[in-house]
Amino acid sequence: MDIKSFHVRHEHLEFFDYPGSAYLVPMNASNLIHGRFPGLTSGTATLAVIAACISFGMVPLFAKLLLDTGMSAAAIGFFRYASSALMMFPFLPLAREKRRDALRLLAAGVLMGVGWVSYLEALETQSVAMVGLVYMTYPVFALLLAWLLARQTPTLRAWGGCLLVVAAALLIFAGGLSGGASWPLLLSLPAPIMFALIIVVLTCLTPSLSSVEKLACGMVGCVVGLAPIVALTDPAAFLPRDGGVWLTLLAMGLVTALIPQLLYTIAAPRIGPGRAAAAGAVELPTMIALGWFAFGEAVGPREIIASVLVLAAILLVPPITAPHLPRAETDG
Repeated sequence: MDIKSFHVRHEHLEFFDYPGSAYLVPMNASNLIHGRFPGLTSGTATLAVIAACISFGMVPLFAKLLLDTGMSAAAIGFFRYASSALMMFPFLPLAREKRRDALRLLAAGVLMGVGWVSYLEALETQSVAMVGLVYMTYPVFALLLAWLLARQTPTLRAWGGCLLVVAAALLIFAGGLSGGASWPLLLSLPAPIMFALIIVVLTCLTPSLSSVEKLACGMVGCVVGLAPIVALTDPAAFLPRDGGVWLTLLAMGLVTALIPQLLYTIAAPRIGPGRAAAAGAVELPTMIALGWFAFGEAVGPREIIASVLVLAAILLVPPITAPHLPRAETDG
């Protein structure tokens, strides 16, 4: 098999896809910098996005533990992204020809950081399943934004996948909510909207950036967006109280931010915003299961059927082709 035939021009890690397996094998540092990705097929990329979104689905576990220590939502978000931003800072693109794309992604990162605070604040008072359902509306917003910003017309299958996600949400909400419970959920809508925005920017609007440059811009943007909010936070709600809290923050940053963000940034451009958003729907059953095991939240037939619906959406939505540019020059 000629591995050059599997070169993915706009990616910046190298992976091999072994037939019949879902293993991703990282290559050396040169491949990380210069972008060689033989074997990153559409199926492998979809599996990578699913793995990343399962890790994203672990956020409520860490968030609720940290909220119980008295930390504010903004502080948790800041620390979640800060360690990753620090590690990725050297990869910020400075070349003139990359500045426009870098600024787009930095701006999307700022908005995502701010939107993520609304998600954490909703977790303070609502169940993981309810907050997760609102968050999982982002595939609809991703397709709308890809249509508006990247002129990628959704297919009927893509809309069908979104309708499955919406049907799952309606199924969960069928029991009704009181007015007091509805407001925190409605106020958490910026989180899925801003996550949808960064999906589209990553996959369609930043073709000149490598995967590590995209990750660096997104992480730094999140920190920049959260910094002013944190500056207005009571120091008692910002600074971790002891070593155990620091370790929880570090684990949260690695497990739910740096590692899955890297996977997502590498894989999402390969499959486009439609399938990336639908594959990310696996985050919902992850959160429902987490709410059940970790927090004792009830899981009934509605939650199970909703999980089946969002998993069906993963299979229904076809890839949307990312913009094609001439291959960039690489060393080696």
